[in-house]
Amino acid sequence: MRRLLSGALALGLAIGLTLASAVTFDRHFSAAPDSDAAMVAGLEPVPGGTVPGGTVRQSVTRLQRHLSAQPRDATAWAALGLAYVEQARVTADPSYYPKAEGALDRSLSVRPGDNAAALGGKAALAAARHDFPFALRLAGEALAIDAYGLTAHAVRVDALVELGRYQDAHDAVRRADSLRPGIPIFTRYAYVLELRGRSGAARQVLERAARSADDPGDIAYVATQLGELAWNRGDHRAAGRHYAAALRADPSYAPALDGRARARAAGGDVDGAVRDRVALVGRVPLPSYVVALGELYEAHGRRGEARRQYAVAGTWGTLAKANGVAADLETALVAADHGDRAEALRAAQAEWRRRCGPPETAGRCAVHVADALAWALHVNGRDREALGYARLATGTGYRNALFLYHRGMIEKALGEGAQARRSLRAALRLNPHFSDLHAPTAREALR
Repeated sequence: MRRLLSGALALGLAIGLTLASAVTFDRHFSAAPDSDAAMVAGLEPVPGGTVPGGTVRQSVTRLQRHLSAQPRDATAWAALGLAYVEQARVTADPSYYPKAEGALDRSLSVRPGDNAAALGGKAALAAARHDFPFALRLAGEALAIDAYGLTAHAVRVDALVELGRYQDAHDAVRRADSLRPGIPIFTRYAYVLELRGRSGAARQVLERAARSADDPGDIAYVATQLGELAWNRGDHRAAGRHYAAALRADPSYAPALDGRARARAAGGDVDGAVRDRVALVGRVPLPSYVVALGELYEAHGRRGEARRQYAVAGTWGTLAKANGVAADLETALVAADHGDRAEALRAAQAEWRRRCGPPETAGRCAVHVADALAWALHVNGRDREALGYARLATGTGYRNALFLYHRGMIEKALGEGAQARRSLRAALRLNPHFSDLHAPTAREALR
């Protein structure tokens, strides 16, 4: 894997790569347990730290039993904290985050000095709660104690990306590769290539990773990333094959089920897409999955069922905030299209301020935050302000059809017809099935 990643880095340097974009955090991050804590928990470190939900439950039970007999075991407390973070991820239940915080704080109280595992776990928890500045600080403290900590390296890279500090993230992923090479770091680098518009190079990197993967978790993770690359370039058939391969390796892997639902809808199998989406939200009711089911219903005339899904997505945001999650980005995305538009703008501005500073200074920020703020401004009739953020979201090289659609609709509202046609055509050319709801709107706007 070290040789593969070194080759990927050389390829990136050869094509003049610089890291300059960002993506939605929840799609790519999880805790990536360090080996000591993972061994105590009975968790095998796999891509991005993901483990099957049943394994997480068993680990939590085992650790709780162990700690009732050995309450001074700081490493076991740190492992329990990481297991709770992972349990929140696989169940989409943020009520596990306070439990994680309690376990990690207990670890630090037992061993306050050189406890890199607990600091890394707290960094993972802060990132899962979308407090990326705090996550970055904690990851740095953990790495100062243990320069080889996989959790801390993974969190550091992700937090820098989410804060829009792309060159720093590029430097961090290269350092992580030199110290802890492996799929969690390797796939992050492949994703960086895609973010700079180098999807072909990213595909080569992931294909090499796929040839080296033998663990079911590794296979599912890498196959899903290959599916995302194919989907983002509009090849829903190739994407469907990759998602199917991921599900053969791990039938419970939620991102692959989400991808298969998109690919089925794009291929005309609406009933199959609905079945996948219903199963997915029954297990992992994340807002993005719930809204996708609602939009699939709405696109096919089932508006009552769609409205019920949008209401569920809003309920998740309330639960997330009650458990310490900064859910403004999710709130903005849901409310802009399916809720209170004023609330969408408030939430988008709050997210920008949290990560990037005052909204009126439209400088560097993560592209998905810029896109969310642009769209929230647009639905509130503030298109002249929105255009600057839309240009920021589409100006880094990352090719995202939804971002292009948002920009095109903003340009259309401003009467900039030529630019609007260019953006909308680019969105549909890139992926004619980018959204069950918005792709038809894009075609109608062009007509």
